Amino acid sequence: MLNQDPRHIKISDYNYPLPDERIAKFPLPERDHSKLLLYKHGEVSEDIFTSLPNYIEAEELMIFNNTKVIQARLHFRKATGALIEVFCLEPIEPADYAQNFQQTEHAAWLCLVGNLKKWKGEVLQRQMTVKGHAITLCAERGKAVGTSHWIDFRWDDTSVTFADILEVFGELPIPPYLNRETQESDKVTYQTVYSKIKGSVAAPTAGLHFTTRVLDALKNKGVELEELTLHVGAGTFKPVKSEEIEGHEMHTEWISVARSTLQKLIKHGGQAIAVGTTSVRTLESLYHIGVALLLHPEQEEEALKVKQWQPYELPESASQISSVDALKAVIAYLDRHKMETLHTSTQIIIAPGYQYRIVKQMITNFHQPQSTLLLLVSAFVKGDWHTIYNYALSHDFRFLSYGDSSLLIP
Repeated sequence: MLNQDPRHIKISDYNYPLPDERIAKFPLPERDHSKLLLYKHGEVSEDIFTSLPNYIEAEELMIFNNTKVIQARLHFRKATGALIEVFCLEPIEPADYAQNFQQTEHAAWLCLVGNLKKWKGEVLQRQMTVKGHAITLCAERGKAVGTSHWIDFRWDDTSVTFADILEVFGELPIPPYLNRETQESDKVTYQTVYSKIKGSVAAPTAGLHFTTRVLDALKNKGVELEELTLHVGAGTFKPVKSEEIEGHEMHTEWISVARSTLQKLIKHGGQAIAVGTTSVRTLESLYHIGVALLLHPEQEEEALKVKQWQPYELPESASQISSVDALKAVIAYLDRHKMETLHTSTQIIIAPGYQYRIVKQMITNFHQPQSTLLLLVSAFVKGDWHTIYNYALSHDFRFLSYGDSSLLIP
């Protein structure tokens, strides 16, 4: 079965009323006491999140995104008093996240700039004390890249890394729809308990419900837990402004998957339970990377980058490629290049018409109206998203990043 092309889907068909009071501005005091909506073969019920292990079969493979949200917002005050906000989106020089965070004199990032019209091009400066060292951090604006800008950061102490600067003087970028300032508590509550790899500017929010208690209960039941990394970009909040989704450009996100994770997926028949839409996009991207490697072995490097509409442009023959064969092709690529981890990017859009290949169940929160994440959910439940969202709205569920969650079994 070929994937149907969703380009002409009207985003207005994915609207629903979301009153502001239904948006959770803060998490619950105990994160695993959130409500859990269960959608199983079209039937809806509810429980609390601590009961999640009761609904997962032993021997299943559950995949988490272990990305860590960075304190990506930096503020500079001009001599005139104007406040300029520089929001770090993704590293440019060096482009590798880990290397960039370890820079000791200079780091360049692609950034959004708040109050841009007040920044005439002069070098901004900020005096700060980091790890007991008094330093001057400078920011110089470079070329525009779409709605973002190349920003060069320089500082005058080689014992201080860029990670140190962000950790001390950066501000955590909570979602814009919360309509409030970041608070000290967000530094804890807006990270998953298993976050490890710095690089996201937004949390993989389905993971915010998990506690050590729930993770231990899953392990004790015999569920296999595995991690991968997708660094969530600010584009995750980018609204769809075009009438049809053909006019919406998906943001590129960076993914990292270990060989051992690919091997575990193969051991489980190329199927997994995904925690969050970021894990979903990574897992499904792995399938399409494998397919591209099999179809175009002479274009290896190009095959690694998943383009937005790629899943809908496959030839008829590609529909016969299993998830296991696709994953084996990715491992074969790693073998050829003597690599232990796949580092690449994805721009995948998952919308009705998409055929899921790896994700068999999904844990996810409740998403914004007319968003690409709602399209992803609709594709997973074969268009039955109204059943889920009508139930959640009429049963006092809390919505968006700090809201409640759902387990979807189509």
